[in-house]
Amino acid sequence: MTQNRPLHIGVALDGAGWHPAAWREPNSRPHELFSGSYWTDLAATAQRGLLDFVTVEDSLTVPGNPYVAEDPDAVDQVRARLDAHLIAARVAPKTQHLGLIPTITTTHTEPFHVSKALATLDHTSRGRAGWQIKISSSAQEAAHFGRRDVPGLDKTDREALAKGELPAFVAELFDESADVAEAVRRLWDSWEDDAEIRDAPTRRFIDRDKLHHVDFEGRYFSVRGPSITPRPPQGQPVVTALAHRDIAYELAARAADLVFVTPTEANGKEVLADLEVAADRVGRTGEPLRVYADVLVFLDADRESGADRLARLDALAGRELVTDATVFTGGASALADLLQSWQEQGFDGFRLRPGVVVDDLNSITTGLVPELHRRGLFRTEYSETTLRGLLGLPTDVPNRYATPAA
Repeated sequence: MTQNRPLHIGVALDGAGWHPAAWREPNSRPHELFSGSYWTDLAATAQRGLLDFVTVEDSLTVPGNPYVAEDPDAVDQVRARLDAHLIAARVAPKTQHLGLIPTITTTHTEPFHVSKALATLDHTSRGRAGWQIKISSSAQEAAHFGRRDVPGLDKTDREALAKGELPAFVAELFDESADVAEAVRRLWDSWEDDAEIRDAPTRRFIDRDKLHHVDFEGRYFSVRGPSITPRPPQGQPVVTALAHRDIAYELAARAADLVFVTPTEANGKEVLADLEVAADRVGRTGEPLRVYADVLVFLDADRESGADRLARLDALAGRELVTDATVFTGGASALADLLQSWQEQGFDGFRLRPGVVVDDLNSITTGLVPELHRRGLFRTEYSETTLRGLLGLPTDVPNRYATPAA
């Protein structure tokens, strides 16, 4: 990468923000967290800042920090969430350029439903849909469905994870997740682009010869297809995953276009090298995996520094923030320096996690983005109409089932 290559920047949205006490800040609008207008306002702010996309966090259990032991009955945090895909569907008609990437778990969700939902989002957003893959290793989440046993991670499992060892059931969940992504991708291709005829005089809406059985047969499920939803405008909506270690790197290399990683300022090149090894190990071919670094940000404000704000929020929460990502506190210029240095190491882009979403998202769009403009490192207008185009991914995606034209 060259120093002057434009940056790609997205934002990860999670309730009131990534700090557990974020909802208690004056601007956080806690009474609106479950309203459509709250989410459309956030998306509008991100679009004004010309950002590439927003991701929307989700899980099948109440929100909480997986890195600390929490009281399951705690009431001093946001203990509810909306469905990420439905948030994206609500936001789609209120935006024109911003990519929309909801989180949808693969462990308790049928591939056919995932395919149909995301294809619909791509149609309604006119080509701006993505998907963040996520597994569920929680026994509590499995109990909501009652269809399968997931033992969950006990103390021994967590100690093993800390040593880089993976419980067998977690490895299977990652393997299943890759199968889900493959089945979903096949279903997106099960309609050829010109399968819809819509010819009223001949009473033919579709060309049946251009709909295809996907006939996916895997260890965990089988899917025949075809889909009942026409091929998405992007052909293949953007598939993403968050990854921290080898098996998650392999899932991203098998299934995703883009991976979110959590480097430190010291180990960025090591993370990039590990991803290359993982891609080789699973035999990835074609387009290289795009790598985006996650950064949790508390930007300086007029009356309070980012560091002071983080310390105050920690005091409100009763403990220091524990997170998987690098935590940045400071001004827009210093954050621009960090992103630029990581870009020079080889990262393709960045996903910023606002500590307090209303405050820090506004600071990203009104402080960081103008600073990047001054450096010639960020777009000054949207020039592409699809998320794939925004991210520099191929926009003419061939259909695996279509017969090449003579």
